[in-house]
Amino acid sequence: MDNDYRLMNMIDEKARLAGSNKMELLLFSLGSTEVFGINVFKVREVCETLPITRTPNMPAGVEGIISLRGSILPVIDLACCLRMDNDQPKTKLIITEFSSHTQAFLVEDVDRIVRVDWEQVKSPQSIGQSQSAMITALTELAEGKLVSILDVEQILAEVIGESDVPEMENLRSDHPHPVFFADDSNMARKKITEVLDRLHLPHQSATNGREAWEKLKTIASRAEQEHRDIKEIVSLILVDAEMPEMDGYVLTRHIKEDPRFKGIPVVMHSSLSSVANKKLGQQVGVDAYVGKFHPEDLAGMVTSMLPA
Repeated sequence: MDNDYRLMNMIDEKARLAGSNKMELLLFSLGSTEVFGINVFKVREVCETLPITRTPNMPAGVEGIISLRGSILPVIDLACCLRMDNDQPKTKLIITEFSSHTQAFLVEDVDRIVRVDWEQVKSPQSIGQSQSAMITALTELAEGKLVSILDVEQILAEVIGESDVPEMENLRSDHPHPVFFADDSNMARKKITEVLDRLHLPHQSATNGREAWEKLKTIASRAEQEHRDIKEIVSLILVDAEMPEMDGYVLTRHIKEDPRFKGIPVVMHSSLSSVANKKLGQQVGVDAYVGKFHPEDLAGMVTSMLPA
């Protein structure tokens, strides 16, 4: 009963955020003056550093393993992954769950949770800063500090390795079925592109929700002007849940409220695979949900959602 009650409270709290274009960030430090953040949706808990057992042949960036409530978890040193050499003691573990993995991130210290508007979350390029493979976005706190939001999926992939995209059966060539997808992660866009290319499906993409919505509105206007069925230009839309400037929940709501996109399925493709997140997607009209970085699952979902 207590677990069910906590789950319902979590769903209600996240429901208040979904559709509001807001997110909550857990702020932490890695031994420098920089402030880093991770979406609270990916955080299971924060605890003091536990005894870490070093084991042979660990990948670079993995400090060792810990035992937490009967589970053995890898401990990833974020400072090492970001090539930040310092001797500051690391006092906290951030236990995270995403992309079907549970792991502990070793950090110097944890600060607090802040709520920010996705509109205030920008890609590094949009504010004139060079793109780091490990930094997916930046935002500014009320006191003027910049927060670097880590692409933890990219970090996890570099530590444990990327899954290969298998050979896939080509879809019928007489039905091109164009796909539009939006994701702010470089690695996620790469994997989606590989899957769609293997399926021989034409595709367009965007790097955040606002860019996606502007491109989709342009597609809809072009279809009207050319008196074409919009499904000839986009037959399926894939959206990430977490994106700068406009998240996937708000983007989906815009799509579903625009009659020009009627009948075009929207699939949420996200590393946030909890019951709560799936329920939030349903509330804004998502037609299906598929976890990130599982190429065969993504291919199966895409092919099942496309028209015959």
